[in-house]
Amino acid sequence: MDDFPKLLDDCVHCGFCLPTCPTYELWGEEMDSPRGRIHLMTQLEKGEPLSGSMVEHFDRCLGCMACVTACPSGVQYDRLIEVTRARVEDERPRTRTDRLLREAIFAVFPYPKRLRALRLPLRAYQASRINLSPLLERLSPTLAAMERLAPPRARHVKLPERVEACGERRAVVGMLTGCVQREFFPGVNAATARVLSMEGCDVLVPKGQGCCGALSLHSGRAAEAKDFAKATIASFADVEVVVVNAAGCGSAMKDYADVLADEPEWAERAREFSAKTRDLAEYLAELGPRATRHPLELSVAYHDACHLAHAQGIRAQPRDLLKSIPGLEVREIADPDICCGSAGVYNLLQPEAAGELGDRKAANVSAVGADLLVAANPGCSLQIATALGRRGEKIAVAHTAEVLDASIRGIGKEFVSTRR
Repeated sequence: MDDFPKLLDDCVHCGFCLPTCPTYELWGEEMDSPRGRIHLMTQLEKGEPLSGSMVEHFDRCLGCMACVTACPSGVQYDRLIEVTRARVEDERPRTRTDRLLREAIFAVFPYPKRLRALRLPLRAYQASRINLSPLLERLSPTLAAMERLAPPRARHVKLPERVEACGERRAVVGMLTGCVQREFFPGVNAATARVLSMEGCDVLVPKGQGCCGALSLHSGRAAEAKDFAKATIASFADVEVVVVNAAGCGSAMKDYADVLADEPEWAERAREFSAKTRDLAEYLAELGPRATRHPLELSVAYHDACHLAHAQGIRAQPRDLLKSIPGLEVREIADPDICCGSAGVYNLLQPEAAGELGDRKAANVSAVGADLLVAANPGCSLQIATALGRRGEKIAVAHTAEVLDASIRGIGKEFVSTRR
């Protein structure tokens, strides 16, 4: 990346990022803060060898982008850490165990059909009530984290390739179904399609779409991320707007212009694609409401997913959509800018740090006493629900789309009873 040195120089080491950085909050170590990591990047750029200690500090970064929001100098830390992580993957061999774990994760999570194949054995394991946690903890913290974070059973929902608008058509949009969202949270996609339809949109769901590349991009797997990006662009070539309901996916898709900037055949298409990508809440706010909202008598704790609030700057729109529902009360969670510890696959690769952050977030969610936790990213929902479980507490979880869907369809009593 030709402008990498200039982006490094944008940091004036003022320290405004420190109180917003989850890992600095955990450990108070300068090299585990954004400006500390930028210092290490600068040393690398000057020719210092990439050491194991450097890799550890880079790996510990969640990529939550809270520092981007806090920085008064406009430092593009998101681009800096993505480029640096790609360099780590290219230049620094992992231990055999770490390499095998990472390869296993990336051989499964970005592929919906492979995730689908896991549903049956996962369902059987959950139904058996066998507790393998102690054994897995001894074998591998990552395997233990996978077991803890396994999503609940969900009925498979297959969306048609086109969902017609209700009433007069206002727009035609494409919809990303995602990987984890599609296979383990299919109700979110179904609710998203219904809400868009009831707001007057024809919803196109391309059959051949796959992973958007978010997990790969945020983990330094640059070549893999580019391949996924190209396939996604091709899948949505015939739509003017692409609506996304997962924060991490939307963030990555809006970055395609940077991801493919050095490929002449794709650069312009990537710029156009990034420009037409919208988060669901963002798009509904632009479109304006048409469907009637029916009452939902409940309180919700709204969680700011990092890749929605920090990476995309979308905070007000989800809250405004929720507040538009009669009878619904939105309660704010303390320290909303501090990551819950999910961060893509961070909670699998750095389970101890992720667990501490999850416990902090769970305590803050519990403190507001809401009926329902609302989040716009599947990883956040799983992370916080798991952390609450460690406290012996349970809270119903939903996506913004599901709450809107229940209100517009007038199924408030049914929705509240099934969620509580």
